Amino acid sequence: MNVELDKVKSFVDKHACDPSALIAILQDIQAEYNYLPRRALLVLSQMIKTSMVDIIGVATFYSAFSLEPRGEHTATVCMGTACHVRGGPKILEEFERNLGIESGHTTEDKQFSLETVACLGCCAIGPVVVVDGDYHAQVSIRKVEPILRKYQTKEKKDDAPN
Repeated sequence: MNVELDKVKSFVDKHACDPSALIAILQDIQAEYNYLPRRALLVLSQMIKTSMVDIIGVATFYSAFSLEPRGEHTATVCMGTACHVRGGPKILEEFERNLGIESGHTTEDKQFSLETVACLGCCAIGPVVVVDGDYHAQVSIRKVEPILRKYQTKEKKDDAPN
């Protein structure tokens, strides 16, 4: 990934090089690159005069941030109590099988990242899966492949077996 230093500097300048704006700056960087590239964090560290240890500490504390490249699409499987008892673990296994990755990872083609969450707060419609902010209710194992197909790029759909 090519990190444009001028872009990173513009994010920092937007917040007047203020160390108290660290989270806002990290959000800007994450929005631009879909993760927090090390090179961008080094520039940020120098500009706001904050150690990399402190920046990494904040970045790893909040699950919204990723230090690894994320996929174009993020699938989040709810593992809260209601979703769990309605088959959440089996649904997660089916996503892992279909994507060829475990939760917390990204497919090699950078198309999908898979995550779990402790609760999405919509227990009545569980088990729930969220892909790119779209909520899928009462998900069953049979629904996993169609959900993924909806978000695949055209090239990947053409390669999929019929």
